[in-house]
Amino acid sequence: MENEQLQTYKNNHKTSFLADEYERVISEESRVEAMLLNDPDLRELAEEELTKLRLQKENLITQMKNIVEEDAREDQFPNELVLEVRAGAGGDEAALFARELADMYMRYADTVGWQYYILNESMNPLGGYKEVSIEFKGIGVYEYLRFETGVHRIQRIPATEKSGRVHTSTASVAILPLHKKTHVEINPADIEIEFSRAGGKGGQNVNKVETAVRLIHIPTGIDVRCTSERSQQRNRDKAMQVLTARLEELKIREEAGKLSQERKDQIGTGDRSEKIRTYNVLQDRITDHRLKQSWHNIEQIFAGGLKPILDALHTASTEKQDGAHPVAE
Repeated sequence: MENEQLQTYKNNHKTSFLADEYERVISEESRVEAMLLNDPDLRELAEEELTKLRLQKENLITQMKNIVEEDAREDQFPNELVLEVRAGAGGDEAALFARELADMYMRYADTVGWQYYILNESMNPLGGYKEVSIEFKGIGVYEYLRFETGVHRIQRIPATEKSGRVHTSTASVAILPLHKKTHVEINPADIEIEFSRAGGKGGQNVNKVETAVRLIHIPTGIDVRCTSERSQQRNRDKAMQVLTARLEELKIREEAGKLSQERKDQIGTGDRSEKIRTYNVLQDRITDHRLKQSWHNIEQIFAGGLKPILDALHTASTEKQDGAHPVAE
């Protein structure tokens, strides 16, 4: 192993102990080699010891490489994210659709063992979501949900529609990965903080004390509100996490806009304004426009049976990265 690579492992708190152990084994290996030169009678014993030491070195190198590779993978596909759903065109019907989408993701999370917490929600009088932010945690959560960003469209006859006319409503979904290592710098002077009482469930403390936190990033106008925690400080920390994720998303979109070819190599652009999927209730059909593929049994999918769609997107992404079958944009 080169000294530069060893130093990298020493500087990583997750591998520093292993790097120190590697140096100890190297030192012991040198000592045994010197003993072999000075006392040929101990050749058999020394060679046996050298074999053990070299095996230890290989094991230590493998462990350090695995840790670094796992960190790199977790940075690319973090196990925490915030999913945001906002009602689009369609008034109350759009808000009801947004609620169905949010419930669909939470029900799917139940089937795969992911945890989730509603960070903030704004509802209409019918129980639909004007907007909602939900934190998800679990192995593979970003790897499988990352392609949900975009505009989802539903076509159906609303229960309140007396003439039987089909309505088209939309809701937008945004997937914001929560990286352990932030990729943006935020100047505290650029943040405006507001505190208020959190409505809804949570007990007397939540309702009577100003625990809800709203952060406004002045340069971009991005604002984040968090009401899920009983503590003002915890809401503030969580809101900062979400704000950082939104700024990272903005940075990625700006960079992707400059790299048109890179955008063509993706299943979707990751743009909130891109129409990605249509839910046609009358025909009991869900169509993903990027894959040009459809599924039936909408009721089951809304109940959390999202796996076939997510698997198809994941497979298509993997194949495209491997240079196999191109995915239709």
